[in-house]
Order: sequence, then C-alpha cells, then structure tokens
Amino acid sequence: MMILMALTDLERDEGVPVNVVAKLMKIGSSFITKHSKELENKRFLRRTPGAKDARFVHLSLTENARKRLASIAAQQEELDQFVFDYLGIQEFARLAGCLRGVRHRLEKARLHAELKS
Repeated sequence: MMILMALTDLERDEGVPVNVVAKLMKIGSSFITKHSKELENKRFLRRTPGAKDARFVHLSLTENARKRLASIAAQQEELDQFVFDYLGIQEFARLAGCLRGVRHRLEKARLHAELKS
C-alpha cells in the first residue's frame, strides 16, 4: 500500500524510478523491486524500462489501482465524517491523549509484572 501511495504522490508521465520510491520510503531498492513485481502481477502497477537508461525501472499506477485507491479514499472520507461528526477535532485530540496515557500506564504495569515474575 505504501508503494502505491508513494506513486500517487510522485507519478509523472514516464513513471517513477524504483530508486526514487525507495529514497522517499527510506528503504532499499531491492525491497521496492521485489514488492513492485508482486503488485505488477496483481495488476496494480506497471514496470517499464527507463527511456534514457533501460537499467532503471520506472513504476506507474494502473487504472485498476487508481480506481481501488479512489474507493479507499471515499471510504476513508466517510469514516472521517462519521468520527468527526461525533467528536470535534479538539475532543478527538483529547481522547487520543487519554488513550496514549492509558497505553503508557498499561505498558508500565506489564513491565512491573514481568519484573516481579
């Protein structure tokens, strides 16, 4: 999913070189190469040799990927609307802060219990 999102942000007419996607995501090019082949098999992206240098593979989204991403974006928008209709942004921020505090206390309790064992 992160590769697809990176391509959404970076994509140009000729696609995006694998090494550019890797730099953006701060991971190795081999990871992008491996997973882009899987995404190509699922028809989410195209891998084409670079026009200037065929050793550099360029990635671009397929129409299928664009439709799926648009569908996900619409669902996310509905979810955001549902959440923020119930809680305002300030209330949501307060809730998130409370939940972080609870998580922190639970982690401390777990560590304390482990030390006693």
